[in-house]
Amino acid sequence: MSIILPSYVKRTGDAWRSSARWIAEQMPKGLYARSLLIVILPMVLLQGVIAYFFMERHWQQVTMRMSASVVGEIATIIELYESNPTQANFDVIDRAATRRLGLDIDLLPRQPLPPATTKPFFSILDTYLSRELSRQIARPFWIDTVGKSNFVEMRIQVENGILRAITHRNQAYASNSHIFIVWMVSASLVLLAVAIAFLRNQIRPILRLVIAAEDFGKGRDVDFHPAGAREVRRAGHAFLEMRDRIERTIDQRTAMLSGVSHDLRTILTRFKLSLAMFPEGLELDALQGDVTEMQRMLEAYLEFARGSGGEVAAETDMRDMLDQLRADAERHGHPTHVSLSGDPLVRVRPNGFKRLVTNLVANAQRYGKTISIEAINADHFLVIHVDDDGPGIPPEKRQDAFRPFVRLDEARNQDESGTGLGLAIARDIARTHGGDIELTTSPLGGLRASVKVPV
Repeated sequence: MSIILPSYVKRTGDAWRSSARWIAEQMPKGLYARSLLIVILPMVLLQGVIAYFFMERHWQQVTMRMSASVVGEIATIIELYESNPTQANFDVIDRAATRRLGLDIDLLPRQPLPPATTKPFFSILDTYLSRELSRQIARPFWIDTVGKSNFVEMRIQVENGILRAITHRNQAYASNSHIFIVWMVSASLVLLAVAIAFLRNQIRPILRLVIAAEDFGKGRDVDFHPAGAREVRRAGHAFLEMRDRIERTIDQRTAMLSGVSHDLRTILTRFKLSLAMFPEGLELDALQGDVTEMQRMLEAYLEFARGSGGEVAAETDMRDMLDQLRADAERHGHPTHVSLSGDPLVRVRPNGFKRLVTNLVANAQRYGKTISIEAINADHFLVIHVDDDGPGIPPEKRQDAFRPFVRLDEARNQDESGTGLGLAIARDIARTHGGDIELTTSPLGGLRASVKVPV
């Protein structure tokens, strides 16, 4: 039975998912930044909440007592004046209030009190002053805590007029903003410094592990020793064990291929010697052609199985390599254009990478007349485009071209021996370098083979 959710529930869910995706996009992507955020953000929020509620309560109590003290002083002044409502007595009280209490008082003629001013939403001073004036004096009053930023004005009805009292804001109000900001910033800086010092030591072993894995994938020498937290050391030891197993597998495969190659070549040599003893004829030529074809197929299979394993990466001049490929293609009657941008020196496995590009160029030679080779070394990547003006490969069949022993209708993935391993070998070598090959439509109208590897 299906449940139909109300439309507002669906809208709420969609809004929540959209918000979650937006937050995920805004979050930092690096482990170091995320770790800092995980450590710092909860601490700052917790500290802010605790500091706010604790200190705000403390400052509220202080503000309440200071307001009560100021109102009590004004109530005393009113009582002293009304006990002897003369100008001489008021002058004496005025001098004492100014000198002893920090109050500026004045006696205004009787008139209606000004209308109430707009009160700020979070004004605790306005709240406490109003409450204390109502409690201690209990007469009509008017206060202004907004108009003058550094002063507070109060007007209270007395017997002979309006008593106006002006006092400094800090006499009735404990300002907390600057103290709160200084406290938060100082504590946050201390937390940030401690977190950076701690996390930097924790992230550094992970970065070394990442660099070691990348170097191993590119065929470079790896000098790595596990360090850091227990889990990071376990990951490091697991990587070293994996590296040793891979190297043992490569060594075993190389030894096996060497033995198979030696045995098969020995048998083929016997075939050739036996055929050399036979009298010449059409059947003999056919047998010799079969033996030669078998030898080419054997070399292709061994090359595919061997890949570029065991070869160490080294500085390679791509300009020299591409010039050699251009000269070879032009000797076979194919006009070839070569261009290189960026540093020509790259760190790759020289023999394996040359075999990769050679297979791509040979594929272009077989099915095209004009060839273009473009190499770009930028942003830590080497990109090589090999273009031809041949028939190309339909987009839906381009991935099949990389499958070993698969021949397409136009046989674009066959190498010289016709085994269907040319592009498969090229992709295998590209992936051992940490890159890949992509087939697209060439600007020349045929096929473009693009290899991209990190350098």
